[in-house]
Amino acid sequence: MKSLLKTPLYAFSYPFFDNFIYCDNAESWQIGFQDSATPMMEGIINLHHDLMFFTLVILILISWMLLRTTWFFEYSENKMASNLTHGVFMEILWTMTPALILFMIAIPSFSLLYAMDEIISPTMTIKTLGHQWYWSYEYSDYVKKDYEPVSFDSYMMPEEDTEVGQLRLLEVDNRMTVPIHTHVRVIVSAADVTHSWSIPSLGIKCDAVPGRLNQASLFMKREGLYYGQCSEICGMNHGFMPIVVEAVQLPNYISWLSSKFEL
Repeated sequence: MKSLLKTPLYAFSYPFFDNFIYCDNAESWQIGFQDSATPMMEGIINLHHDLMFFTLVILILISWMLLRTTWFFEYSENKMASNLTHGVFMEILWTMTPALILFMIAIPSFSLLYAMDEIISPTMTIKTLGHQWYWSYEYSDYVKKDYEPVSFDSYMMPEEDTEVGQLRLLEVDNRMTVPIHTHVRVIVSAADVTHSWSIPSLGIKCDAVPGRLNQASLFMKREGLYYGQCSEICGMNHGFMPIVVEAVQLPNYISWLSSKFEL
């Protein structure tokens, strides 16, 4: 059976490559977010946009006040200094306004934090274990004939082994594969030092701490390849333990899982 790992999800004609894989990864000179693939990341992006609105309003208001003050209270414009030392109304206003803004920001922030921490009746569980310097994945819901769970290691693919269209320093030999439209619980830990399982498009950054189990939830809304890296400085090869999550349709996931049982 042909392994699904060698088959790109999205391939199209590209002027410089015969076969280019459409995937979610950082682009050159990118200043915004990667496209969201989970409801969690959508919430993070929406909260960021809301906060930027308040930030711009405050920036414009404070800049206007500073410029107006500098212009009208310059010595040539106002040679007689003001004797005003207190303004009760103004002091109440500039104390209450920031408090109201923080209150308006807190409500969606608390909702998002609660949603990120809540695990909704997972259909499947995947254990992720960080090592120096690679990742191990265990699909503990599925057991082979020898009563061992489906598990594999995921190493960064050497540059000389990458194919046309694959990403240097981001491609791995075994991708973590999940079905779309399925609630997945990811349990994250480490075997040696502290790592961090981080994928920007999925809105996940979960610390992998030895002796501790952290968890995160996934609900993939679309197919694709999602790239991440360890975001905790874990030693000499910290920058060489990438993460690749492949989201596929349920029939393709079953085919991939069947190939793992044959190993």
